[in-house]
Amino acid sequence: MATRVFFLTVLAAAVGFYYGYPWVAVMITLIGVLAYWLYQLRRMQLWLQDPRQRPPDVYGIWGELLAQIYVHQRKNKEVQESLRSTVNYLQDSFASMRDGVVMVGEQGAIKWFNKAVEPLLGLRYPDDRGQTLTNLVRAPEFNAYFLGGDYTSPLEYCITGDVSLHLRVEITHFGHGARLLFVRDVTAAVRIEQIRRDFVGNVSHELRTPLTVITGYLGTFLTDTDGLPPQYHKALLQMEQQAQRMENLLKDLLWLSRIESEQREGKQELVNIGTLLEELRDEVAGVNPERKLDLALETNQGVYGDYRELYSAVSNLVNNAIKYSPQDSPVRVCWRQQGDSCLLSVHDRGMGIDSVHFPRLTERFYRVDESRSSTTGGTGIGLAIVKHVAAVHGARLQIESELGEGSTFTLVFPVRS
Repeated sequence: MATRVFFLTVLAAAVGFYYGYPWVAVMITLIGVLAYWLYQLRRMQLWLQDPRQRPPDVYGIWGELLAQIYVHQRKNKEVQESLRSTVNYLQDSFASMRDGVVMVGEQGAIKWFNKAVEPLLGLRYPDDRGQTLTNLVRAPEFNAYFLGGDYTSPLEYCITGDVSLHLRVEITHFGHGARLLFVRDVTAAVRIEQIRRDFVGNVSHELRTPLTVITGYLGTFLTDTDGLPPQYHKALLQMEQQAQRMENLLKDLLWLSRIESEQREGKQELVNIGTLLEELRDEVAGVNPERKLDLALETNQGVYGDYRELYSAVSNLVNNAIKYSPQDSPVRVCWRQQGDSCLLSVHDRGMGIDSVHFPRLTERFYRVDESRSSTTGGTGIGLAIVKHVAAVHGARLQIESELGEGSTFTLVFPVRS
């Protein structure tokens, strides 16, 4: 373009020089060029105001400029249509979901939500679009979770009223600071879980009385076996063994039911783990004097929680290690700090566990090998108790094991300042 303007200027100067007015000719030429540019700019402005029209037919540099703008405009339009189609598809998908879905902008304003969330959070569509979500949802637990920004774990809270609702909220970041909320009504699941706990607790209580009577009579019979036929003696011993196993099972069920139903408030005390482990070592020495429990106390850091529950969890891990390891093999318990966590590890050199069983080890009554129950007399609830105690104390259970090499169960506690 600059070259063309230069040649036009030289040509105008030459013609003007011929007629004796070179500067006038140059000025007239430059004004003409400027007028032409203004005309083309005006045509471009009119076209940009209505991009549905095709670009005007222009030659030269202006034609190339308009062609490039047109190409980029079409690409942007295709991208926008693709994004709009994706958003519409997602909104249609979310609209058909039974769970509530809310799209929230960077500043917490509601962008979109489906009908399923309206009765759960009390929203109204489309009146509440553009409103700040925390101004419409009055639950303190929800607002604290939403504003906290830590969405690694879902939130479950209860809404009280004429009808109580238990809601589960999961939040995911997307885009530039926007958030996607999934809200589910878990009232039925909570009620079923409560019914299950009540059933287990009630049945366990009801079975204690007849079991006490049975074990009492069995003990009486076995104290004086001279008056019994010889063939009954072995049967009575087996009955007493199975009754004791059932009693242990009921104790574990009652304890698990109790710690699951207890309120956590007022149960936070600083537990000295070193003292707890020394007490447990003395208990093991009293019950199984032939078994050795090695302690490695590498930190004096305590844990905030309930002493009885922590003792129960560690005791279950230690007893499992003793049951499933050779008689002459010591069980090692280590309490140490690693970074911002404290680790309580129970290590044995027993038969080991295949990694395929890890996801189900903490389920109630799950057995790696059914023959273990009759051999060791375990109840199958110990690791369920450990998992629950770990959860309520903000800890997690790690399992490491190799067949033939032993196992290590580790409780990882966060360090509180």
